[in-house]
Amino acid sequence: MPGPDGQRRVREYIGSMPSLPTTVAKVLEVCNNPRTSPVDLDRVISLDPVLMGKVLKLINSAYYGLPNQVTSLVRAIIMLGVNTVKNLALSTAVLDRLADKAGFRALNMEGFWRHSLCVGVVAKMLARKKGVESQRLDEYFAAGLLHDIGKIPLNNVLSEDYVKAMGLADRERIPLYAAERQAIDMDHAEAGGMIADAWHLDGPIADAIRFHHSIPDYEGPNEQILLAVSVADHYANRENIGFSGCLYPDKPAPDAWERLGVPKAWLEDIDAAVAAEIEKASVFLKGAAKA
Repeated sequence: MPGPDGQRRVREYIGSMPSLPTTVAKVLEVCNNPRTSPVDLDRVISLDPVLMGKVLKLINSAYYGLPNQVTSLVRAIIMLGVNTVKNLALSTAVLDRLADKAGFRALNMEGFWRHSLCVGVVAKMLARKKGVESQRLDEYFAAGLLHDIGKIPLNNVLSEDYVKAMGLADRERIPLYAAERQAIDMDHAEAGGMIADAWHLDGPIADAIRFHHSIPDYEGPNEQILLAVSVADHYANRENIGFSGCLYPDKPAPDAWERLGVPKAWLEDIDAAVAAEIEKASVFLKGAAKA
């Protein structure tokens, strides 16, 4: 068992990862001000032409399906809202740092990211079904897309032990995070929390990373997003969309549907819509892979 030495290596790996662009920290800062205007956000993102280009590419992709091409970032922010563009910028920056940095070790990364896309897509679809305001839909997507990023340092730094954790989960028919704790003495939510700390992530994304397997312990303001991510994770695993290393995942809490305000039967009729949305959302990964 790696124990403290494994945790130290994971910490060192996360500490050596390139930090997020300073522009992203500034984006989060200005968006925390309730008086932030589209012009304020445009001024910050425009300081980083690469980030601005990627955000505009996403805005003009099939993911949003806007009728006409948008060339002005200010106009895009007005159309989509400050919060949506903030989540776009943040998700893009995180994926740039992670999506193409890990080849096949314990986890097949192509399968991992397809699973992550599916969770993001289904969480956003749940939010829309719940009647969440359009300005907040991409909080659900980003939280689902990034909820499992703690698996990346475990995959990269402790790959032999991670293979053992996956084998243990399979043999004992337990969730992967429980096997991680036995085999590695830490789980991917803890490792993901280290990434969130290193990159100063907060809000729904950080909460989803830390608490998606321990929702009963959560006392913050984003419980609805955590529940949506939990249900979306269950759907992705049940339908074998991508692979996150988990053959025997936990099921959502029995009262998750009631708390979400969405009928459980809704999940049975979304397969075609999910496939189409994953295809549209794959632009996130294509953009990161070229970074």
